[in-house]
Amino acid sequence: MRYTIVTETYPPEINGVALTVQDLERGLRARGHGVEVIRPRQSDNDRQQAHELLVRGSGIPRYPGMRFGHPAWFRLRRHWKQQRPDALYIATEGPLGYSALRAAARMGIPVVTGFHTRFDEYMRDYGLPFLQPLAMRWMRHVHNTSQATLVPTCELADFLDGNGFEDVVHLPRAVDTARFSPARRSDALRAEWGLEPGDLAVIYLGRIAAEKNLPLAIRAFHAIQAQRPDARFVWVGEGPELAEIQRAHPDFIYRGLRTGDDLAVHFASADLFLFPSHSETFGNVTIESMASGVPPVAFRYGAAKEHLRDGVDGAAIEGKDEAAFIAAAVRLACDDALRLSMRDNGREAVAKLLPANVARDLDDILHRIIAARISNARSVARHAQPRPFDSDPLLAEVEP
Repeated sequence: MRYTIVTETYPPEINGVALTVQDLERGLRARGHGVEVIRPRQSDNDRQQAHELLVRGSGIPRYPGMRFGHPAWFRLRRHWKQQRPDALYIATEGPLGYSALRAAARMGIPVVTGFHTRFDEYMRDYGLPFLQPLAMRWMRHVHNTSQATLVPTCELADFLDGNGFEDVVHLPRAVDTARFSPARRSDALRAEWGLEPGDLAVIYLGRIAAEKNLPLAIRAFHAIQAQRPDARFVWVGEGPELAEIQRAHPDFIYRGLRTGDDLAVHFASADLFLFPSHSETFGNVTIESMASGVPPVAFRYGAAKEHLRDGVDGAAIEGKDEAAFIAAAVRLACDDALRLSMRDNGREAVAKLLPANVARDLDDILHRIIAARISNARSVARHAQPRPFDSDPLLAEVEP
């Protein structure tokens, strides 16, 4: 099969969506399929690879380091007339993703979309709560134009079903347990952080941005530090809030953006992970911390609801109870034996979340929508008088 992935974020950008999309691409390719990636050009030095089509893009206002792709409807139609994919996976609802959806609908190419980001929640986090209903209507329109909307949790599937989204399909996420492992723990790295043996390393790992609710992580750490003066707070990542946090808290340890094995070493070398976000559709870092043997403290939704057992693998906080979040963080920070037991429990809980399984499931979904499109086209052909210029319904262009 020839598959095309359309996304407005992709490595070297580092975020959960970009890395998830890359894993899906690699997984489909490993299953023997041809996979093309269509994405925005990220810089003047960004060179198009053999399996890519790069389009124009622009920076996202108030969100440094992130870009959106410009609409490319005509270009995509010309491109797909020469190299027609069997199916599309569209990962983002931006201008590029929507123009790809419209072009595919016009050409009769089956499409599935991925619901990766709660943009309606982002509107609130960036001081525009009045735009939340508009964002939800836009996302519903985009996803309902596709043949299926893929979501990472059953909880999110139920939410979208209740908000008018159609054909919602659960596609679980995966974690690389060979990369994220307690075996990566490094005493040398902990020494760089200024820790003595037995000291406590608390970590935040992720994008340093308003939607991550980071003031709560800071308050939780200060509560920990009141009980554990040996605790240090390690920050791994970049984002628009980093400079302000650095100015306000020069005593924290800032390690910048880390990738690959280096990222895994940083995760495994910590003792406790604080993840205070309310706006994740999943939160890959939750299962990465569990695979690394580092108990997370997170709110019980997304990955934490799907995989994290409260008191067994870490702490899963109900609702948005910030006092409970802080109390749980202090409790785990002060109980070395409990964290040690959680290390093995958490890793066992995510052991079956294999990337190859997710690629297989996505492949099956794409095969099903291709088969449904072919079956529908044949049914139309049997009941309609074909015109000379579109006698093959599989090649006819159909209005959305």
